[in-house]
Order: sequence, then structure tokens, then C-alpha cells
Amino acid sequence: MIDLAVAGFLILLNGLFSLSELAIVSSRRVRLKAMADAGRRGAAAALALSEDPGRFLSTVQIGITLVGILAGAFSGAALGQQLSAVLAGWGLSASLSETLGFGVVIVAITYLSVVVGELVPKTIALRHAETIACLTAGPMSLLSRVGSPVVWLLDASTKLIFRLLGSRAEDSAGVTEDEIRTVVAEAQTAGAIEEHEQDMIAGVLRLGDRTVRAIMTPRTEVEWIDLDGGEADIRARLRGVHHSRLPVGHGGPDALTGVVAVRDLMEPLLSGGPLDLTRYRRDAPSIPDTLDALVALDILRRAEVPMALVHDEYGHFEGVVTPADILDAIAGAFHSDEGETEAVQREDGSWLVAGWMPVDEMADLLSLKLPDRRAYDTAAGLVISEMRRLPALGEAVEAAGWRFEVVDMDGRRIDKLLVSRMDRAA
Repeated sequence: MIDLAVAGFLILLNGLFSLSELAIVSSRRVRLKAMADAGRRGAAAALALSEDPGRFLSTVQIGITLVGILAGAFSGAALGQQLSAVLAGWGLSASLSETLGFGVVIVAITYLSVVVGELVPKTIALRHAETIACLTAGPMSLLSRVGSPVVWLLDASTKLIFRLLGSRAEDSAGVTEDEIRTVVAEAQTAGAIEEHEQDMIAGVLRLGDRTVRAIMTPRTEVEWIDLDGGEADIRARLRGVHHSRLPVGHGGPDALTGVVAVRDLMEPLLSGGPLDLTRYRRDAPSIPDTLDALVALDILRRAEVPMALVHDEYGHFEGVVTPADILDAIAGAFHSDEGETEAVQREDGSWLVAGWMPVDEMADLLSLKLPDRRAYDTAAGLVISEMRRLPALGEAVEAAGWRFEVVDMDGRRIDKLLVSRMDRAA
């Protein structure tokens, strides 16, 4: 019985090493840091081990190797001989009983070592990684200090081999954007977050990759007021505006000088008094169209008015960007006064897509792979880039397994696209 107890203890000890190894390796450092900040016992030690995986893995490997050697030697010498004696007592020959005795013991010990000493502990570690890491970090840290000379030798040898191979032993702890999207998708599937929350998280990730040009309201859709116009003309334009703030300038959109808030003009408009827009004009920041969208958001926070005038590298006015444009990029487009939406799926599976729809949003919607470097920001821009010219009504182009047909034009601007899969289009 004592021999069986020793063998069982060695298998359980191997399981402890396996449990500790996978728990600490698979623990998320952000969660360990939060647990350490909250005063969770063992969290700081687990975090220290995860930040120096070379020494920790060397410690675990020493333990697993020693336990494996002891288990093999003990089971073969003690249990194997005992079982051989039992088989010999049953009338088997000495050679056969010795062979069967050692063979059965080795198979049994191997089976228990794999199941009890490896698979079960690792499965438990994957389910409760951070909790188990906190429980086992203390003993593993102590063992690392006790065996520090051997641990140092193994760790240094590993790093030396990596350097000879032209690589680095340290693993990258960085998390990619694709990994974040995968985690968010899994959380949505599991019911941890709602579908709309997933869409907004994806919108935030897209916002970090966009420039101001990709989110701004373009020049052709900007309402503005000419300060050089007569008062009657200004009043007429104010009666037809649809926005709460309007850019103002002298002569043309390339000479805009600021912004006026329509609510500030209500009193002179209603009272019939003189309308002096320069009195109500406020300075608005001018930003380049190549500026990162997140930088533009910070500028809008600090601006006198939440509107920025966007210019290209030649100083030409390109459009305006407001907090509403930022919200649109994150939460998706809202219905316009005319009820126009970015994309509508038809019964046959094809999509009716607005030409102004951001191309990265369309790519997410259609699972379409876009080139990393591209000179367009909208669905219409993709079509023009593929055709290398302005299309005519009814023309189509194929890209990334999809067919894009121009079904509506507004002058020279692509207004609507019919997008269908190539296999369905065929």
C-alpha cells in the first residue's frame, strides 16, 4: 500500500506542476494586475511569474522531469517487482511474470500520468486560470528560488539557442486588433455583450484607423453662409438650414472664417432687427484632412465650438467634422430626413449600398478583404479605384468576389450601388 501511495503522490505532484504551468501561462496579465491591485493574495507573485516566463517554465520543467524520473524508477523497481511476484504465485513462469509485471505497471503509470497528471489539471487550469495562478504562484516562486542555479542555467541556455536561431526567447504580450475582434465576437455569441455593443466596439476600432477625411461631412453637403451676401439673402438661407451650426466666410467656401450657432441668431431673426453675423461668429479650428480621427476628437473637445473646418494640403476647403460625425463612425449612420440608410439587404441576398457608405463598414458587413493601403474611404471610392475612371449609370465592376453595379447617379457622384456575390451574380 505504501508503494501505491508513493506512486499516487508522484502522479499528483506532476499534476500540480502541470496545473501551475498552464494556469500562469494562460492567465491574462490585465486581470492579474487588477487582482493584485485589489489585494488578492498570490496575484502579485503570479503576475511576476507571468512577466518572466523563461525562469518559471524552467522551474516547472525541472519539477516535471524529476517527478517523471522518480515515478518511472519507483514504479519499475517496486511495483513492477511486486506484481511480478504475484503473477509468479499464480503459476506463470519467471520470465513471463517479470515481463507482464513490468509491462502492466508501466502502462498503468503512464495512463494515470497522462490523465491525472496532465489532462485533468490542464483542463481545470484553462477554466480557472487566474484563480489557480494565484494559489500556486507562491510555491512555484519558492521552488524557483531554491533551484535558482539550475533554473538560471536552463533559462540562459534557452535564450542562447533562440539568439543562435536569430529570434528572441521573450514572447510578445501584445494583443492585435483581430484578436480583440475575435474575443468580442465570442463574448457576443456567449451572451456576455449585446449585438449592438459588439457593433459599437467594432466602430471604435475602426475609428482608430480612420483619418478625418473618412468621417467628415464633405464639402458638397456643407451648408454655409456668405458674409458678403445681402441681409435678405442671408435671412433666406437661414430659413432653409437643417443644422444648428453653420460655417461662414467671404465669397466662397475656401475663405471660411468661422462658425455661427443658429440659436444665437433667433433673436434678431424673430425681432426683425439688423442681422450682423460677424457679431456672432466664433473661431473654429482648421485641421488637415489627413489627421487621425482620434486626434480630431481631442481637438473638438478643446475647441470653442464643436466643429472643425477640414482642408487639404493645398488649403482647399474639403468639409467639416463634428461630434455627430464621430458618433456616426462609432454607432453607425442614423436615418436622414429622407430616410436614406447606408445599406439595405434585398430578398435575393444582394445589398443596396449608398455610395457614401464608409468602405471599412461595408467591408465588415460583407466580410470583404480590403487592401491595407488604399486611396479611398467610401464604397463609391472603391468602384472608382477599380474602374480607374468615373463610371456611368449601369456599369459594373468586380472586386474581392463581389460585383458592384452603379444603379443611381447624382450628377457625377455615385449615389447607389447594387452589390452581389459573384456566384449569385453569375
